Amino acid sequence: MPWLDGPMQPRIFGPYEPMRRDYPISEYLSDIAGCGVSASVYVQANWAKNAFEEEVAYVQHAADDTGFPQAIVGYADFLVDDVRPQCDRLTKYRGMRGVRMQLHWHANPQYRFAAQPDLARNPKLQQNIVRLADYGWTFDLQVFAGQMEGAAELAGSAPKVVFILQHAGMLEDTSAAGWTQWRAGMRRLAACPNVVSKLSGLGTFIHKNDPDHIAAVVRETVELFGPTRCLFGSNFPVEKLWTRYSDLVAAYRDALKPFGETASRAALHDTAARIYRLN
Repeated sequence: MPWLDGPMQPRIFGPYEPMRRDYPISEYLSDIAGCGVSASVYVQANWAKNAFEEEVAYVQHAADDTGFPQAIVGYADFLVDDVRPQCDRLTKYRGMRGVRMQLHWHANPQYRFAAQPDLARNPKLQQNIVRLADYGWTFDLQVFAGQMEGAAELAGSAPKVVFILQHAGMLEDTSAAGWTQWRAGMRRLAACPNVVSKLSGLGTFIHKNDPDHIAAVVRETVELFGPTRCLFGSNFPVEKLWTRYSDLVAAYRDALKPFGETASRAALHDTAARIYRLN
């Protein structure tokens, strides 16, 4: 992705000077070399809102040149009266598979992205997400544990849309109380048949590749959702701030081993291939 220069802003993943530059497709392909990656999905990276089509066009150009990525999750503003004109502009790009508008809000301003904590309950947003079914597109859902009740209501309001829960629910509080709240929210979301969980971004709040932490989150997430409703995501280049791609993949492979080969393949390949239509 290209870098648009601007003032440094605090981010939940900590200091990011090494990432404050272009991340070209050639570097990504070098990062994944030898890791067994057969396909990848680009998820929108917060370009300026009015450049949402330019972002998808840039990624599609890279895909046309190199074959990667095979799918694109773009951006649209779901708080407008009708999101369809934005979506219509993106239909020309063959890689389009879904849309993300980040809804995560936190009492800690450094963790806050959305303007309000309860956007998932916004009637206009709900109505617009229902419209994604007409495009056959997914919605990448990014919320914290305290927002999961509203997120489950959102998923229930759009039963024909598949929701991909980002970063396994963004467990940011690893205290006993934090784990309890996260489990309750994840259980609620797992009860929605149209929600799948992405196993990704687990270094976001601890700023390292911690195999034990990954194993703990993966174990509970897979037990709640089942392997056919879980999919791996690298969250590169963010995770590149503290780990190599090969080490990250190894941690997830080890975390999935107790579930067996079939379940591991589902979480590492089959679910993503089905949800994002990568075959």
